[in-house]
Amino acid sequence: MRRIAGLLLPLILVAQGAQDPAELRQKLAVIQGRLGQVDQQLASLKKRRKGVLVDIQGISLQRDRVRTQVEGARLRRDQAQNEVQVIGREQTRIQGEVLRLQRDLRKQVRWMQALGPWGDLGLYITFKDLEAWLVRGRMLAWARLQERKQLEQVHRLQGDLAVKEKSLKEVLLRLASEEREAAQLQAALRLQEEKLNSFLDGLQKDEAAQKQAQAELAEEAVQLERLLAGLLGKPKGEAYEAAVAFINLRGELPQPVEGTLALGFGEHLHPRFRTKTMQSGLLIAAPGNTPVAAVADGKVAFADYYQSYGPMVILDHGGGWFTLYMHLTGLDVAKGQVLKAGEFVGTVGDTVDGPRLGFEIRHQAQAQDPQKWLKKRYR
Repeated sequence: MRRIAGLLLPLILVAQGAQDPAELRQKLAVIQGRLGQVDQQLASLKKRRKGVLVDIQGISLQRDRVRTQVEGARLRRDQAQNEVQVIGREQTRIQGEVLRLQRDLRKQVRWMQALGPWGDLGLYITFKDLEAWLVRGRMLAWARLQERKQLEQVHRLQGDLAVKEKSLKEVLLRLASEEREAAQLQAALRLQEEKLNSFLDGLQKDEAAQKQAQAELAEEAVQLERLLAGLLGKPKGEAYEAAVAFINLRGELPQPVEGTLALGFGEHLHPRFRTKTMQSGLLIAAPGNTPVAAVADGKVAFADYYQSYGPMVILDHGGGWFTLYMHLTGLDVAKGQVLKAGEFVGTVGDTVDGPRLGFEIRHQAQAQDPQKWLKKRYR
């Protein structure tokens, strides 16, 4: 018992209150999905022409990958801690049952020893009522049968306890391994963050790299306009016909996500490149993985990884009107899918400046100020 109690000591060290195992499994599945999305973005990045923006995005994605791995390691550690707690409770229950049976057996043995090997035969033969003696004999036989059953149950429970002890040792070893992995990944995350910050700091001091980044941003803006022009040129049968004309929704659109304004529409001095850039929509700061909703009924005209915009979804609202949702975590809708206003488009992804949603409204390829279209403006 002392050896088993020693194994239970680590229970004091684990988090108080076990988490729901089903919820943990679901979170781990989400983590695996997120890792897959990051890997897809990294694969997409390899197809792009090398440049400053590609370098930034590559380092940022590697950081996001390690960050996701850190979260996965933490969840696996929590899962192992839960298993330790469950096994510990089972061990305590079995130990209590064994102790109870042992007490009962000691009482029964003392009673049978008091009766003697013949079950009080010497006393019973003086009884006038032979039937009473036979009844007492049957009681003794029944007691001996119960004793055997209890002994068998004790042996079985002790076997169960040995199995639980072995399982606990294995889980504790796994828990120690998860703790080591989490610590290693945390150190790797710090290195990735230092690498990204070092690259960005160097960029702010490198005028040539800043100009190259500005040229790449301008080229991406031109390519996006070409993409939208291509969406306008699709066959008439594929065009989306809205029940309510998008133009009539000006000033009535809901916000695509709850958050605050990180960067508004118009010309700005880029915080990283120190060059003037044209912001063709809004950058909205919101917690990572916050759900993003369609602002109006529309059809998914584009859903893919696109340049430095990351996972991007374009909704066609008919009449040459489009809304664009950029820097998503991954791609959760597919081209051709029809969405109603308020339905799920994706979740807020990460950028070098933190979690952001890029949101644009375009007519033809012409950018509009989204703030003028929203019922509630971002502050």
